[in-house]
Amino acid sequence: MHYKQALVLAGATLGAFAASMPARAQSSLTLNGMLDLGVFRDFDGASKVGTIQRSNLAIVGTEDLGGGVKAVLRLATRAELDTGASEGAGYKPFWHDEATIGLQGGWGTVRAGRAMTAMWANDWKFDPWANFNRIASPAWQHWHYLTPSDPFGNNGTAEYGRLNNGIFYDSPTVRGVTLRLSGSPERQREQGATRRPVSVVLEYGQGAVAAMAAFERNSIGDRDTFVAGKYTLGVVAIMAAHDDSRARATGGRSRAATLSATWQVAPAVLLKTGYSRQRLDAGVDHFVSLGADYSLSRRSTLYASLGRHRTTPQMPQMLHTAFGFGLAHLY
Repeated sequence: MHYKQALVLAGATLGAFAASMPARAQSSLTLNGMLDLGVFRDFDGASKVGTIQRSNLAIVGTEDLGGGVKAVLRLATRAELDTGASEGAGYKPFWHDEATIGLQGGWGTVRAGRAMTAMWANDWKFDPWANFNRIASPAWQHWHYLTPSDPFGNNGTAEYGRLNNGIFYDSPTVRGVTLRLSGSPERQREQGATRRPVSVVLEYGQGAVAAMAAFERNSIGDRDTFVAGKYTLGVVAIMAAHDDSRARATGGRSRAATLSATWQVAPAVLLKTGYSRQRLDAGVDHFVSLGADYSLSRRSTLYASLGRHRTTPQMPQMLHTAFGFGLAHLY
């Protein structure tokens, strides 16, 4: 299905649902997401027009079932604005970003389908670029390097972030503490898949302090341990994280230590900086980045991003610097 056809179908479905809802039902179905496009010089040395961040479209629904319980659903896809194509067309599913349905109550939220694992869905809170910027985000460059969340999740190819056939649970927050779990009861049939995947997150957030500890194991036995913290002091936020990613089949190991910060220098201006040191087996990569956001409105932001690698000879070689400018619009 072409991206444009899918949007037409989504719009028609949205209209049909809205028309069929009884007037008394406390239900909602909304269309939201983000559009992003930039001009940049990538780490491969090429000048490009395309997504620096990610353009996405989501259909989000809730229905009040009574007794404090709601039904929830989310269908989300991604698009490449420079071509209009679906992200990963040909090997990723159309609803690549998420396809879940579930229930929400005082006991928390349970969803089933395809979605980000507990670890991947929450690590963004400890990166100035929300693990969402291919040029400047230390998280994008170094975190979870050897641990695909679903090694066969995209029609047989690796998916970094999401899990197919998953069950996802978020507990209520009690005194700032939240437990998040994800996994699958299914055993994958592909070669090397001997485990049921699992991801566990314990998160704390209260006042100026936030912290997260996570463990994830995928279906082929790769393991990732992640810890992070954040302290906000007025207009400045300081973040630190450590990620330890291990590949079971090869014995490979990636360890990344990250320190970063944001500074709200004016109501419309946010400055960002980050540093990450990755030890990948015998090699070392130092990554430094800078960024600035200028809010044109509550929904539209102009931004600039710069990232620079400095590697030892044992690391895969790449051009040292990437930079670019973009416009993001939330809707």
